[in-house]
Amino acid sequence: MPQPEFDIGELVLYKNNQLIAFNKPAGLPVATDKTGDKAMDQLGEIYCKSKLGLVHRLDRPASGVVLFARSENALAHLNEQFRERQVEKVYLAAVANRPEAMEGKLIHYLRRDGRKNKTIAYSDPQKDAKRAELSYRYLDSSDHYHLLEIRLHTGRHHQIRAQLADIGCPIKGDVKYGFRRSNPDRSIHLHAWKLTFRHPVSNQEETITAPLPPQDPVWNAFNFND
Repeated sequence: MPQPEFDIGELVLYKNNQLIAFNKPAGLPVATDKTGDKAMDQLGEIYCKSKLGLVHRLDRPASGVVLFARSENALAHLNEQFRERQVEKVYLAAVANRPEAMEGKLIHYLRRDGRKNKTIAYSDPQKDAKRAELSYRYLDSSDHYHLLEIRLHTGRHHQIRAQLADIGCPIKGDVKYGFRRSNPDRSIHLHAWKLTFRHPVSNQEETITAPLPPQDPVWNAFNFND
């Protein structure tokens, strides 16, 4: 997948002694993978001049907020919040088809195929499949696509992509999950929009919002102010 060009400093959304968050461009892996391409954690460590702790992940072809811990204490606190599902994660997705209901909750059972790096969604419990739950809300339509707001209640591999595809709403550019063609840069129109958590020291609730990628005609076609 082509790597985006950017100034790392311009991607910083939030920064203090304990934490730093970036607005990850599509095409950039969060952590080093088998491709050996530069990754968000590496670039973040160069920018901070210190080691960063990976708190959560975001698919390489997606964009949006990624949070890192700058201390072992912060990492432990955030890991616990994610484990106890105390972190609110809100995404935006441009999809091929408008769902039948304007809003709803999706519950599937997901099985990961590691060989194909793909997740299969089932309506009923299956052996080795994990329960996955999300809520969605329809926001707007353009001439060709539909904008959904998604709130994750579990954090499974490719969860949003697999669940939306199963209800006939594949994400634009996501050929792995049924969209008809890829985006030129092999990105998908899935954006990690908001992340809400409690600061590991102050215990104050914090919300980080990642603006949508600028100059993207698909996102810009929606009547939506992020």
